[in-house]
Amino acid sequence: MSQVYNPYLPDGEYIPDGEPHVFGDRVYLYGSHDKFNSMRYCPGDYVVWSAPVSDLSNWTNRGVSYPRRGVGNRMGIHCLWAPDCAKGEDGRYYLYYCFDFKNKIHVARSEFPDGPFSYYGFVHYPDGTPYGTGKKDIMCFDPAVLVDDDGEIYLYSGYSANENLRKMLNCKGIKNVDGTGNQVLRLEKDMLTVKGEPKMLIPGYKNSAGTGFEGHEMYEASSIRKIGGRYYFIYSSRLSHELAYAVSDRPDEGFRFGGAIISNGDIGLSGRTEKDAVNYWGNVHGSIEKIGERYYVFYHRQTNQTEQSRQGCAEPIEITEDGSIAQVEMTSQGLTGRPLKGEGRYPAYIACNLQSKEGALKCAYGPFSKHKYKMHPCISEYERGKQCVKGMRDGAMVGFCYFDALGRTEVSVRVRGSAGEFIVRADRDGTPLGTIALSKSKAWQDFFAVIPLPVGKISLYFTYLGKGKVDFLSFSLTKQSEGAER
Repeated sequence: MSQVYNPYLPDGEYIPDGEPHVFGDRVYLYGSHDKFNSMRYCPGDYVVWSAPVSDLSNWTNRGVSYPRRGVGNRMGIHCLWAPDCAKGEDGRYYLYYCFDFKNKIHVARSEFPDGPFSYYGFVHYPDGTPYGTGKKDIMCFDPAVLVDDDGEIYLYSGYSANENLRKMLNCKGIKNVDGTGNQVLRLEKDMLTVKGEPKMLIPGYKNSAGTGFEGHEMYEASSIRKIGGRYYFIYSSRLSHELAYAVSDRPDEGFRFGGAIISNGDIGLSGRTEKDAVNYWGNVHGSIEKIGERYYVFYHRQTNQTEQSRQGCAEPIEITEDGSIAQVEMTSQGLTGRPLKGEGRYPAYIACNLQSKEGALKCAYGPFSKHKYKMHPCISEYERGKQCVKGMRDGAMVGFCYFDALGRTEVSVRVRGSAGEFIVRADRDGTPLGTIALSKSKAWQDFFAVIPLPVGKISLYFTYLGKGKVDFLSFSLTKQSEGAER
């Protein structure tokens, strides 16, 4: 497999809420579709990306798999939020989705896992009443679907809003939203009709006392997997940045809190708190999947200083014999599963750590909060579809994990902006290994220094010192023999 970075899709492609599923010899990614500098979540059409199981660096798509405009959204006013897909017993593929806060779960289907999908119907009770409008129903949100080994079909949904969100949604006419968790329901063979009564699955913040979920209650982003006879419910906890999991021996009850799988600020890892976040963080959504012989967690990161331009990332995980999953860190190496080569050119947008001199913040909803980030760097586009790290001011640090370093190396950076210098480290809190002097330049320009990097697995951190600010496009690593100079 060739090297693949985080994010694993091309720069300028914004597919958050990733649900990976292996069908045949390919892994298919079902997700929402954000846009650069968007004012809304998920305004794009669904596009299903896929890659061969044997080569996770080779992601492609066949165009729009399901358009936003259509049944239930003729004018295109509403956005297509996080979907999931399952293969039915009839061999067709069923896509479950919601139009933002419309409080109904729609279904589209296709002969192929990546579409095109055609509208099929909405989830309803035997009398035709839409699920989401019943007296015992909770708000429809982020559906997840499982066709179990015995043919039973389970649908998961729910949004455990805090009080402010609940009041806002109540004003929109959605009364069945609360902080009490999510629901699971069984479906008939038609993949649409509710079978029996919905059941509450895991708690929200209002009813978690004594459950073991305290502090990590259900917020949103339902996902379900069956692994080794166990059922794993993956979800975004009330912390928002944390993708957590719960485990049970049954698909519809008995779930026990397992822990965090990943945080897009590495919060919680090694006791790190929000004020110590190593990256600009925000909401998260994703799941786990076995691809080849390894398990991976798919999640998303924030860019452009908002929560509306999110990009998919992934990391290898380990599932122990007792079924537990340890939290993993964000990396640049991602699906490669091993340190990146210690030679070659790398884009700066694959940074897994980014912060200002004062640290990193939560990315806020909407463009009108950007004034708060004036002094902070961000991953953003410098031209259509092309990303870099923008706005590094004095003390800002950008980090990349990990590389298989080759020792004495010429490190060349391509930047533009003010004069100053980059301090190079092989560990975020490590001793400086060298300095790259930067001259003022309006155009992209390369600057270099020979740095005595350690041999073996290292991180690579660049800290900017200067009176202005710089944009960081890429860097290259070239092994240098002793005594050699450029």
